Amino acid sequence: MSDPAGGPTPQPRRRPCPSAGSRGPLRAVRPQVASAGPHAHAATTLGAVDAPVESEATAREDAELRREAVRLAGGGLALVVVTSDKCYENREWVWGYRENEALGGRDPYSSSKGCAELVTAAYRQSYFAPSDYARHGVALASARAGNVIGGGDWAADRLVPDALKAFGAGQTLAVRNPLAVRPWQHVLEPLAGYLLLAERLWADGPRFAEGWNFGPPAEEARPVAWVVDRLAGQWGPEARWEQEAGLHPHEAHSLRLDCSRARQLLGWEPRLSLDEALSWIVEWHRGYLRGQDLRALSEAQIARYESLGRPADLEGP
Repeated sequence: MSDPAGGPTPQPRRRPCPSAGSRGPLRAVRPQVASAGPHAHAATTLGAVDAPVESEATAREDAELRREAVRLAGGGLALVVVTSDKCYENREWVWGYRENEALGGRDPYSSSKGCAELVTAAYRQSYFAPSDYARHGVALASARAGNVIGGGDWAADRLVPDALKAFGAGQTLAVRNPLAVRPWQHVLEPLAGYLLLAERLWADGPRFAEGWNFGPPAEEARPVAWVVDRLAGQWGPEARWEQEAGLHPHEAHSLRLDCSRARQLLGWEPRLSLDEALSWIVEWHRGYLRGQDLRALSEAQIARYESLGRPADLEGP
């Protein structure tokens, strides 16, 4: 759902490419379709630039299989498809992208996210039109989250995990693009949004079956260098970083989301500042290094997050 935006240069990785048009996987996918719930899509880091064909094919076919499984399963469903803020055609604007902006991307990673959104929209328009909800009973929405960070993230080529790994080992973190601006947010923020959206779809599907942004306030979209400096400050004086030299794959310099619709129509609001989110991550990782019960630690952070308040049950416009 987010790119590393500043971590070490991704290393080539290969994965089998699913055969286009295969309906066999539906036998495995269809029984897993729940009556309500989120589904995430495809690669989650910029490692996709090293395998563009596989990335595009995986995003497209996974999106198609999920939606086809829902179509065959019948009505009474609320489905939230999670893609990424990278789905938008990035024009390096200083303001946030809204849900009706053009989709696309200059790199295979971003393009694959736009592809998943296009497949979702095609199925909604062809089979699950909100205007015909009484007949098919399927409410299909997509969620586009900003750069998600949190404790327990072990993914390769991501800024925060790479930073914590380097700091914990007493090594210098190599940062690829320190000036890149991203809409960073703790993982619990969009998760709360996905669940709230699923509730709205279940209660009143036709009104909420569309795309939604979930990201931080505009002032919390920060450069990579700001994030690393804050992490290093919270970790301790032994934490250090430097800019990585050499040529790197293309990355957008600036990316922001406009989440006005989610705030006004869903009643969703971010609850943590970026400083607080980074503090929670350092707390989790230090607990991991000390051998704490990570399930208990994670549940304690979830309970703390929930105690910050839940969006009101708005009636909408």
